[in-house]
Amino acid sequence: MQIEIEARSGFCFGVKRAIEMAEAALRQGEELYCLGAIVHNEEETARLHQMGMEEATHRQLEALSGKPVLLRAHGEPPETYDRIQENDIQVIDGTCPVVRKLQKRVRKAFEERPEAQILIYGKKGHPEVVGLEGQTAFQAIVVGDDDGDLKKIDFQRAVVLFSQTTMSQEGFRDLAERIRQGMKEAGADPDHLLSVNDTICRQVSRRGPAIKEFAQKHDVIIFVSGLGSSNGRYLYGLCKEVNQRSFLVSSEKELKKEWFSGAQSAGISGATSTPLWQMERLAETIKELL
Repeated sequence: MQIEIEARSGFCFGVKRAIEMAEAALRQGEELYCLGAIVHNEEETARLHQMGMEEATHRQLEALSGKPVLLRAHGEPPETYDRIQENDIQVIDGTCPVVRKLQKRVRKAFEERPEAQILIYGKKGHPEVVGLEGQTAFQAIVVGDDDGDLKKIDFQRAVVLFSQTTMSQEGFRDLAERIRQGMKEAGADPDHLLSVNDTICRQVSRRGPAIKEFAQKHDVIIFVSGLGSSNGRYLYGLCKEVNQRSFLVSSEKELKKEWFSGAQSAGISGATSTPLWQMERLAETIKELL
């Protein structure tokens, strides 16, 4: 059987950078704490734990005085940096440069447009979104794909719209149009009141069309992703749209021999938080299974 790993799958630039920073610190023999899970992938976090990295919560910051703490690619709100400084923590800042740039844009809009509602298209409670909310003193409105979220918006007031970097462009465009229509129905002029800022990471957004094309090439698709990865669920859904023989797993232990019955080829792909080594191990397991 032919087995192919999708060339564009695996860590995005921001996640890869944060993990390389963690590995560099651990190789120096330092103890290292990561504020939250470094990625939404249980296998990768376990690997780094074996290297010596511990996961810490925000509540534990005071107890980490003088110790090195890694901030993951998702970014953090300003109050986290304040607490780090207050407790003399050695910060290793792994915030993705794309996320950091977005944080600055959100903060600037909040400070320069006090009359406007700052909207963030994203998942409430997601670490990146929390970091973005923090740029507005948590006054930003988080809007997802649920139509009920539109009730949070005053369509007669100015709106500055941003997006979590890993959301879908289709969903973002749909939300912008719904806001535009809501303003028209409220008697407001969206051309004057609505500012749309497409801040979705292009490395992530380009994965959508590419993964559909990849899924169509193979008889069976195995998509590997951590259970908590929203990006993984989204990309797997795109695979399933074009190839019903697509299966989602979090480790090679979940593979089933019957999935490959009669298949001539299998494609392996993963989320932006899925390491290449895990997909390579999955490929080897499939060979052994068959």
